Amino acid sequence: MRTVLVTGPGGAGRTTLAAATALAGARQGARTLLLTTQSSAPEAVLGVRPGVAEPAPIAAAPGLHAHRIDPADRFRQEFLAFQERAGAALDLLGAAPLDEDELTELPGSESFALLHALRAAHASDAWDLVVVDMPPAAETIRLLALPAQVRRYLRRLLPPERQAARALRPVLAQLAGVPMPAQKLYEAAERWGHELAAVQRVVDAPGTTVRLVTDAGPVATAALRTLRAGLALHGRRTDAVLVNRLLPTGSADPFLAGLSGSQQTALKALREEFPDVPVHEVPHLGRDPQGVEELGALLDGAADAPAPAAAPADPWTVEDRLASEGLLVWRVPLPGARRDGLGLVRRGDEIVVTVGRFRRIRTLPSALRRCTVSGASLRDGALEIRFTPDPGLWPRTAPSD
Repeated sequence: MRTVLVTGPGGAGRTTLAAATALAGARQGARTLLLTTQSSAPEAVLGVRPGVAEPAPIAAAPGLHAHRIDPADRFRQEFLAFQERAGAALDLLGAAPLDEDELTELPGSESFALLHALRAAHASDAWDLVVVDMPPAAETIRLLALPAQVRRYLRRLLPPERQAARALRPVLAQLAGVPMPAQKLYEAAERWGHELAAVQRVVDAPGTTVRLVTDAGPVATAALRTLRAGLALHGRRTDAVLVNRLLPTGSADPFLAGLSGSQQTALKALREEFPDVPVHEVPHLGRDPQGVEELGALLDGAADAPAPAAAPADPWTVEDRLASEGLLVWRVPLPGARRDGLGLVRRGDEIVVTVGRFRRIRTLPSALRRCTVSGASLRDGALEIRFTPDPGLWPRTAPSD
């Protein structure tokens, strides 16, 4: 299955071009699903009116279905299920359970609902292409990093290996005189871990890519440079840049000619910034497109970018330079990154890499755990972290006769 995650700076028209991308896939013969949390997207863009969020996708065009996700409903379902599972613990605390009609979704519910819907779409055999209308790009980067981060938190707070001692908990509870953590807590953590791992597999799948939507404004290049570096930090591939609402060139009107000239300058800068990524031009129709017929005007070479070649499962690669330089080098692709925004810290068996406002924590490969960090450099769009073997931990070579 192919998955295209459409995002970009706020106000650039990502919802419209997500719908155009989905329509392009359907017209090419793919069974396509458009996922969105935008309440007006199916009605305003595709010309269909689901009213409220539907439990199942609705047909929007031949081969194309749209599904508007309801984060509030998802939050209520998950909260009530958790409350039921934790009933014994809540009773012990004297807590009064909440009723469904008094539940209001909390901030962050939309992210979990979107990830759940993405996983459910991948579990189905009904689709060849899933196009997701994602939140603004900075939020999307954090959302795509969420499964790995939460799984790390769960492993630290509820280590799986401690479950082996669950048979001793009743005895320990009697000795301590206080209740020990209930087995259901570990069962819930395990259930969440499986769910998050399934979402992570979808996000990491070779067929999952990110498509950036932007306008051709004066700050577009700098903004996308930072966002692309943040995406690359978490291993997300950018398969195309869609430059939206481009005015026609050659206008006799000085005002329109000036705006068009500014857009063309920004477009040139974007092409120079993304030499290895297709940059597509999307014309301004003079209004926001509505319905599949008007969306069709955007499809010519703009929304139907081909799938890129499959990338390695883990783009962070270790290069063995022991023989020549006595080093191992961990290479991290970071196109768009700048030296002044980079941070690097080692914490035990983990490395913390910061790119601007984005951060990722990775566990060191086994060979690198027996080394010390001896330096780092940013070259040709990649961060190279140098490791020197620790003589106290690295196996010594037996002397030759």
